[in-house]
Amino acid sequence: MKLKLPQITAGVLFSVAACLAQAQTVVLYSSNNTETIEAAINVTKKKVPSLNVQQVTGGTGALMKRIQAEAQNPRGDILWSGGFGTLGAYKEYMEPYRPADLAAIPEEFRGPDDLWVGTNVHLMVIMVNERQLKGLPMPKTWSDFMKPEWKGKFAITDPSKSATAYLLVYGLLKQFGREGLEKIAANAVVTSSSGTTYKGTAMGEYAVGLTIEYAAQEYVAGGQKEIKLVYPSEGSYLAPEGMFIIKGAKNAQAARAFYDVLMSKEMQQELLVKAFRRPTRTDIQVSRLTSLPDINSVKIFPLDQAAASEEYEQLVALWNLAVSKAK
Repeated sequence: MKLKLPQITAGVLFSVAACLAQAQTVVLYSSNNTETIEAAINVTKKKVPSLNVQQVTGGTGALMKRIQAEAQNPRGDILWSGGFGTLGAYKEYMEPYRPADLAAIPEEFRGPDDLWVGTNVHLMVIMVNERQLKGLPMPKTWSDFMKPEWKGKFAITDPSKSATAYLLVYGLLKQFGREGLEKIAANAVVTSSSGTTYKGTAMGEYAVGLTIEYAAQEYVAGGQKEIKLVYPSEGSYLAPEGMFIIKGAKNAQAARAFYDVLMSKEMQQELLVKAFRRPTRTDIQVSRLTSLPDINSVKIFPLDQAAASEEYEQLVALWNLAVSKAK
């Protein structure tokens, strides 16, 4: 029995529409907070209205383990974002991609073989709640926290639970050696997430949090006058965060489209203004858009991001040993 032409046409159109709808959906795995993801989705809607973003959130470490577990049948399409130190340990689960606008990102903020690219870069800072100092001097250096009077007064996040905390602990090791790191571990309150560290400091649970610039700045911008950001005179650490397309992603075309949007000037500028995320792009001047200092006015202790990636397992093991010694 022959089908009438209108029926065939309708069936074909339905099939094409279904394929297009599938191609315009991207499953995002993200460790970013709700406000940052919402800001990114709003920019995406303006740039690519047909792109539907479905989000799955969690800690970077947990999401990377999930991607590893799902390797034979990927459920996600793109991860945004993870610290370079963490990303380097999971290269086999990434699909290379080289976007057209890649030249706007310095090479130091790109992964090897086009496996990932930096979407923003964090500065690690000393977040101080002045009300909780209670006679303690305002800290100025990382090494201040090796002193006995700081025992139990400051928080730092377990480097295996946070990509940015990993870079912070890695920086402390490279700058002060194993002995210095052990002294800090012996005095610190170790938290299970970056959010616990900066939220606890803002709420007065800790006098100080060794944490991420953007998170501390959100409380300053929100009117908490007791919160101060200290850029250590010994040098802060840069912790770039990146994104990658998951190997075998079912919605690879949509993932590439979202990847392009996330590294665009419009996106990075919006995330700077709304969420104080420092851009990796060279065509955005931070001090013109926020009260944060430009990167060239802050002393930076140099870290080899590639080496940080390769030394992930050793650093985490060394930190765990330092913490166990302190107990």
